[in-house]
Amino acid sequence: MDIIVLVGYTAAVIIGISLGLIGGGGSILTVPVLVYILGLDPVLATAYSLFVVGSTSLVGSFTYMKKQLVDYRTALVFAVPSFIAVFLTRKFIVPALPDPLFDMAGMEVTKSIGIMVLFAIIMLAASYSMIKRNGNAKDEEESVVKFNIPLIALEGIVVGLITGLVGAGGGFLIIPALVLLAKLPMKMAVGTSLLIIAAKSLIGFLGDVANQTIDWKMLLIFTGLSIVGIFIGSSLSKKINEQALKKGFGWFVLIMGFYIITTELISM
Repeated sequence: MDIIVLVGYTAAVIIGISLGLIGGGGSILTVPVLVYILGLDPVLATAYSLFVVGSTSLVGSFTYMKKQLVDYRTALVFAVPSFIAVFLTRKFIVPALPDPLFDMAGMEVTKSIGIMVLFAIIMLAASYSMIKRNGNAKDEEESVVKFNIPLIALEGIVVGLITGLVGAGGGFLIIPALVLLAKLPMKMAVGTSLLIIAAKSLIGFLGDVANQTIDWKMLLIFTGLSIVGIFIGSSLSKKINEQALKKGFGWFVLIMGFYIITTELISM
């Protein structure tokens, strides 16, 4: 096996471990690994990322289902507009984007560069969310779910659009929405988010099947290794301080985001 492919598959396990450790964030690494290590085109990488993230999150959500930490009613209110947005984005918007997107000071901004820069901006937002997250939240606090249906639906559309464009699961956007708008306790928000991410990502991937040539062998191996990683991460999470881990991972994602922006701008 080629050493680069081996490194990429090792990274797949690390992605799963990070998902298992902190309940999110790992998906933000999938596209960079597929693009910069395995050499995939960014548009195809976002499609693969949807499948990897969706499958891994689905497996992760089963643990929360067993503990009754998934609010199916809230998931439905959030997910339906998100499903529609991500499917339409992958099916129609992404294929319709011009290439190059536009000229800037005499330099062409291609579709690939545009997607990677947008992805890096999402990474920066994710890193800020993880670094600044308040560690004093009471995970086990019981609260009455109060729906703000229009805001939750709007958030679902926005997250679906972002997921469709850059292939990120959007957990760092979904969880705050569920906590603030639906008043879910933190652990239930994480479990509900995983289920939403799984369904949304896999539905989005369906919008790509007709538009992309999928290397199923490579994709299934990568996804399987990521799923192995989530089980490893779940076991390790019991021994590591969650808040310290999230902050450390947040700083790593921050550095990665700046690296991608710098790399793409230099390549213009």
